[in-house]
Amino acid sequence: MLTFDQKLKIVESFPELTRHNVSMNRVNFHYEESANDKKNVVYHLHPNGNGFVYAEYLNGYDTDHKGLINIRDFSDAELRTVIQKSIESLVSTSAEAPLVEEFEEERWINSEKQSLLLLNEEDLWNVYADQNLDGTFRSYNEARAYLEEEGFTRT
Repeated sequence: MLTFDQKLKIVESFPELTRHNVSMNRVNFHYEESANDKKNVVYHLHPNGNGFVYAEYLNGYDTDHKGLINIRDFSDAELRTVIQKSIESLVSTSAEAPLVEEFEEERWINSEKQSLLLLNEEDLWNVYADQNLDGTFRSYNEARAYLEEEGFTRT
């Protein structure tokens, strides 16, 4: 596990981020040029090594209800990658879809072999059952949570 100072050095290597000291010796880093209301990229980086990165619009990360992922056990490379992706996701304008890993479509299947298709269309995540729209979500994580709650897994 990286120390607080090592994580701090990595985060500070991103010149587009602005440091904000908060309570209990924690540190936040904002992306002031964010295209939306979210500016926090690194949230509550603590001297004990704990901290969070905003990843609501990123594929491949398990986020909490605020769109944050815990970076306590991240390696140097993992931390640099997720910070860069987080910044990129905040660059997009409200008229664009957030920048995420590109994919044409994702197929999800349940234990009864029923399948659903997840597509990113414009700035929404749509779930289709054959040709019928089953649900529309504001973020990939919301769509993924819905599919998992319904008993589907990604194929």
